[in-house]
Amino acid sequence: MLGVIDLPTYLAGLVLIVLLPGPNSLYVLSVAARRGVRTGYTAAAGVWCGDTVLMTLSAAGVASLLQANAVLFGIVKYAGAGYLTWLAVGMLRAAWAMWRARREPAAQSAQAEPVAGERPFRRALVVSLFNPKAILFFVAFFVQFVDPGYAYPALSFVVLGAFAQLASFLYLTALIFGGTRLAAAFRRRRRLSAGATSAAGVLFLGFAVKLTLAGA
Repeated sequence: MLGVIDLPTYLAGLVLIVLLPGPNSLYVLSVAARRGVRTGYTAAAGVWCGDTVLMTLSAAGVASLLQANAVLFGIVKYAGAGYLTWLAVGMLRAAWAMWRARREPAAQSAQAEPVAGERPFRRALVVSLFNPKAILFFVAFFVQFVDPGYAYPALSFVVLGAFAQLASFLYLTALIFGGTRLAAAFRRRRRLSAGATSAAGVLFLGFAVKLTLAGA
């Protein structure tokens, strides 16, 4: 179909890959839990735009360039790790503020939440783009399902990308609505909210370390 081979295997692998936790999905869940469905979808749109750019770059051969150029790969890798670290520090600072305000009335602590100036779309987009391993993944995974004899391989990439975006849309939608349900519990239990935000910050630090140690 349009140069795509073994579609059932691709879809099965895609589901497993999408379900693996990563910084993008974790950030969308965090935003939805703190600020609701609309803002959650704003962050998700950043993820989808970032993934679209990565797929386009992969189809254009940028992944091969990164894989062949160790210096360029290192620059992108460490820039991405630095940004993830910056986000992690911000989450840990927010968690500390929540912990300090755990005994304050709900309305007062809600006003104290450090959400001003946060741009969910831009943050999610940058997290997506500064991930060279994702670019390499798209090439390594997609190329296995493209018929080398097909006359229009770009069309095959579009089909594979469309399925990937659909799977991402369904998964992030589930996280967004699940996050809004968690929000009510977080507002009632300040220690739970602070603990969850701390855990998210630690996970982002883990993602940064993992990216730093990744090889081309």
